[in-house]
Amino acid sequence: MRVLVVEDVRRLADDIAEGLRDQAMAVDVAYDGLSAAEKAAVTDYDVVVLDRDLPGLHGDVLCRQITGAPDPAMVIMLTAAGSPGDRVEGLRLGADDYLAKPFHFSELVLRIRSLARRRPASRPRVLSRAGIEADPVMRTVTRLGRPLNLSPKEFEVLVELLAAAPAPLSAEQLLEKVWDENTDPFTKTVTVTMGRLRRKLGPPDVISTVAGAGYRIAGETGGTDTEGAGGFEGSEVTGP
Repeated sequence: MRVLVVEDVRRLADDIAEGLRDQAMAVDVAYDGLSAAEKAAVTDYDVVVLDRDLPGLHGDVLCRQITGAPDPAMVIMLTAAGSPGDRVEGLRLGADDYLAKPFHFSELVLRIRSLARRRPASRPRVLSRAGIEADPVMRTVTRLGRPLNLSPKEFEVLVELLAAAPAPLSAEQLLEKVWDENTDPFTKTVTVTMGRLRRKLGPPDVISTVAGAGYRIAGETGGTDTEGAGGFEGSEVTGP
């Protein structure tokens, strides 16, 4: 899940972003309305966490811009203006949810996940393919009924592959969907994560490597259809 946090109080913005990353979300941060508008114009965010009183471009204007886009992100306003009138006005502007400060972080996480599920053309509750079942809400995954213990990033990579199947996802696409803008585009983190994921899924390998295209989940009956390693091969590795 890709999230944009828009908050002009830098410490609060960074704390929210760090907490959401601990929940395996890919999070970008903007400290003013103008930079947030630029990020929202070039990145397909699932959810935007939006303060209202922003420098550069007011949060109300930014909310209208985001929700008026052809394929809009879901918007949750997170603001100190928490009266019933403020809430009504925020929802009138197009926000999908409204949470007043101070807030409980666990509630923010639940609301963000709920909004991502409500986004048009969002994924089904449980993703199934090739004997794998992943539940992004409960954060559980099984293969042929056997529970698997995946790290947050391994889980998110698997969810993205299941959602895209049978189409492949490139390493660049996985970086954009699972990590954030601070990740080095030349990093081997996708290869490393893919290797660990393959090892935990066990044989037979259901993640195939498609030359020049990336990775995909094999068909319903499992197996592999590796067509060449190219620059995407994800051999098993160890590491943090």
